[in-house]
Amino acid sequence: MRRRVLVIDDEDHIRRVMRMTLEAAGYEVEEAADGPRGLEAFGDGSPWDAVLLDQRMPGMDGLETLRRMKQRRPDARVIMITAYASIELAVDAMKLGATDFVRKPMTPEIVRNAVTAAVARPAAAAVTPPPATLEKAPAPPHPPITRLTLNGFRLWRAPDVPGAQPPEPARRLFIVQHPDGWEQEVVVEIDPEVIGFVERATGRRLPLENAFWTWQAERVLNNYLWSEGKVPAGGRLTIATMDRDDLQVATRWEGE
Repeated sequence: MRRRVLVIDDEDHIRRVMRMTLEAAGYEVEEAADGPRGLEAFGDGSPWDAVLLDQRMPGMDGLETLRRMKQRRPDARVIMITAYASIELAVDAMKLGATDFVRKPMTPEIVRNAVTAAVARPAAAAVTPPPATLEKAPAPPHPPITRLTLNGFRLWRAPDVPGAQPPEPARRLFIVQHPDGWEQEVVVEIDPEVIGFVERATGRRLPLENAFWTWQAERVLNNYLWSEGKVPAGGRLTIATMDRDDLQVATRWEGE
């Protein structure tokens, strides 16, 4: 039996491209041009293995449509699509129960990756537990740093291996899970020039061991997966610059 996907987007050509991409991959696809018609097609959610939902539409936007879908079917797999988003908006969508977040313009490969990753997850995994449940839940074998899935990719900090030589202070090692479930190590390196730049700009010295650099490495890798829809070439990425927002965080950073 073919998997069924509902595409909700107010742009005809976007819906057409997603339909062609997914039908070529073996999915059965239905379209809706706005939130209300999308909800009508969605029904109680039972016919659908995944939903591709545009974030910015006239009238009822994607976040409100998502909220109503999750009220009807908490385990619905909903992939949010947007041309305007930031990581912060992705977090908001994930809090409402989005399974993944995809950025326009997206390639056919990114669309396939996101749907592949979504339908591979058990439906129960798409349910967003209340905060108390999240706090009490047992840690998974590879606890993710964030709850984000971006373009079908997920990441977490690589666990320490007993007896293994610790990584160099200027490196942070992550595991990135591809849409098909394959896990790959990715190293994020911190350019020494950035350390000095932060000290000069903020008047603070944040040594390489400080948790700020782990946070920054995670953010840089998340942004890469978000903007490029693929793992960095060679499994390596370098923090070579720092923007104003990063410097503001460095100025206020209280961790060690």
